[in-house]
Amino acid sequence: MKTEITGKALVVGNNIDTDMIYPGRFLELTDPGQIGSHCLAGISEDIAPHFPQGGIVVAGTNFGCGSSREHAPIALLNMGAAAVLADSFARIFFRNAINLGLPVIVCKGIAARVKDGQTLRLDMNAGTVTIEETGEILPAEALGEKAMEILSAGGIKPMMRARFASKE
Repeated sequence: MKTEITGKALVVGNNIDTDMIYPGRFLELTDPGQIGSHCLAGISEDIAPHFPQGGIVVAGTNFGCGSSREHAPIALLNMGAAAVLADSFARIFFRNAINLGLPVIVCKGIAARVKDGQTLRLDMNAGTVTIEETGEILPAEALGEKAMEILSAGGIKPMMRARFASKE
């Protein structure tokens, strides 16, 4: 896993719940590409088709609130999101995202500082987010060692598969 991620920002609001990230009407879909094509459809159907690959979703407070559906981080990953930066996250969404290999980073005040389309550089080791257009550097909360280990493996399942394979 890269610990430095650069991508274009898509700014969404506060209290973006899992039904806005991945609406329930699409839950019967199982193909990851199809799931990604409906990401953020609860906000606008136009987001996923125009989302820049490797982009970074920026949100306000309580991103991922609502149900505990794993479809939300799966949709973000398959839409092409490289990371989600937010003022705060719902705890279940946060753990689901880490377990599925999606970097989610708390960066207090980011939603008020970043505009759609700006280029962001996230440095998870340094704990910073740089807004390339302005040079402004924002502090980001560091992930714990275990969360970084899970992300480095591409998610908890790949990590456990590798761990079990090494014991055989």
